Amino acid sequence: MSTATKPSQILELENELNQHITKGDFLRAFNKYYGDNVVMQENDAAPVTGKDVNRKKQEEFMKSVEQFHSAKMLSEAINGDVAFSEWEFDLTVKGRGRTKMNEVAVRHWRNGQVARERFYYKAM
Repeated sequence: MSTATKPSQILELENELNQHITKGDFLRAFNKYYGDNVVMQENDAAPVTGKDVNRKKQEEFMKSVEQFHSAKMLSEAINGDVAFSEWEFDLTVKGRGRTKMNEVAVRHWRNGQVARERFYYKAM
């Protein structure tokens, strides 16, 4: 049975997850904080369901990154079991060079894990 995560727990979990992101430790954060049936979506692309398939997508993205320079959270908010965060990433991507990317992540938390996440950004 799925239960909502309390806002105080979400704040703590978000802080922990976001610390991993600011260090470029995306895969460890994914493995620790995302549920087995997580649904992830990039902009208007079709949602992708399941931790294994989404992990593979994360791994593919990380293979495209030659160098992680920084990740900076610009703003954040929590409303119920949903967390919103605005990010600026500075990456060197294979075949594209150094790139700054702004992104908004919207995460829905259930049972202490991310159950759904959607990213909004301008495609590189």
